[in-house]
Amino acid sequence: MAEHSQKRGKQRDGEGLGSAVDFLLANARLVLGVGGAAILGIATLAVKRLIDRATSPRDEDDAKGDSWKELSLLKVTPPRQPQSPAALSQPVSPLSPLSSAPEEPTDTDAQTPPQLSSPPPLCLTFQEKLLAFERDRVVIPAAHVALAKQLAGDIALELQAYLRNKFPELPFGALMPGGPLYDGLQAGAAEHVRLLVPLVLEPGLWSLVPGVDTVARDPRCWAVRRTQLEFCPRGSSPWDRFLVGGYLSSRVLLELLRKALTASVNWPAIGSLLGCLIRPSVASELLLEVQHEHMELTVSVLVAVPGASADDHLLLAWPLEGLAGNLWLQDLYPVEAARLRALDERDAGTRRRLLLLLCVVCHSHPALERLGRGHLTQVVLRLGEEEVNWAEEVLGERFLQALELLVGSLEQANLPCHFNPSVNLLGGLWEEEIDDIGYALYSGLKAPEGLL
Repeated sequence: MAEHSQKRGKQRDGEGLGSAVDFLLANARLVLGVGGAAILGIATLAVKRLIDRATSPRDEDDAKGDSWKELSLLKVTPPRQPQSPAALSQPVSPLSPLSSAPEEPTDTDAQTPPQLSSPPPLCLTFQEKLLAFERDRVVIPAAHVALAKQLAGDIALELQAYLRNKFPELPFGALMPGGPLYDGLQAGAAEHVRLLVPLVLEPGLWSLVPGVDTVARDPRCWAVRRTQLEFCPRGSSPWDRFLVGGYLSSRVLLELLRKALTASVNWPAIGSLLGCLIRPSVASELLLEVQHEHMELTVSVLVAVPGASADDHLLLAWPLEGLAGNLWLQDLYPVEAARLRALDERDAGTRRRLLLLLCVVCHSHPALERLGRGHLTQVVLRLGEEEVNWAEEVLGERFLQALELLVGSLEQANLPCHFNPSVNLLGGLWEEEIDDIGYALYSGLKAPEGLL
């Protein structure tokens, strides 16, 4: 009975508001004239629909249809195209039934002076909004890029001199700054640089073992095994001091450099020389936080075994957990960047621009910030391999396709690595995080302007 009374009350409220709307329409012609009444009729019709929807009970099937995972029902509204100047100059005729039949002029209409309606403002398409977003939020000033590269190069020289003086027995290679900033794949701000510290390993004394063939069973990693022990016993290589169970341990090398960077290097003196403030981070990674008068920069110091794998991929000493703690993480960034560059040069495409747009959009969204460059690169690479138009004019269309591909991957909780399909890049996300990301992307597909 109580539920029935509530429904009756809602119906009475709806009827009362509907009566008020009808009264307003009946008297609008006397006050506003024919044209004003037509416009008011359209507006009040929308209000009545909202009232009916609010007072009517919601069906359970409608609630089920709100799930972001029902991708088959996804319909993206095409962006509205701007009208031509010739079309805007034409008079706009009202479409309301109230103005369909001509009426004799009344005294009120005669007293109302005719008003000239101004043409409606031009509406930007999603493509135009995306290009404006790219210009304002994605492109980094050339001066900032040059300053970041100069600071990274100076830090590399100072750190290399320190390593040669501190560890003269260890053959470190030339320190090489690089990363997305150097490949034109950094977006928004010049805030991050990779600094590789390569190890020079003796040829013939080391071999690689895939991570899936070790006790860790990790397809992301490789093990660096010491060989030829019967001819070159332990101690023949300066890197033998970092062996654990016959394998070169990335964890032991990381601890050595972490202690050196945090306790031995005179960073205040180096920062004073370079005109900035340098502080080592105590995080699990080797990070240097650089504060300059015009920018802030983070330098990732990466101990690497370059060109060691079968495909000349890069192996990094990374803080891994569990049984993979002594293994080396395979870094696919160099080959991914090279592939994007080659695809764009083949057809003068915009794949790298799409990646930059996705990175900035996800980085600035609270629910999408868990999607890093690695996730987005796989999506752009998968789309980039397709034989479709990659001109600037279709950048907005490719952006929406990337969102659809991400939603589909999240629906299956699987985003395979492009160059190593056995690695699922969504494996480290919780189910709740996947749902939040999927809902945000689904909402962005229905209203993509809201992501910009």
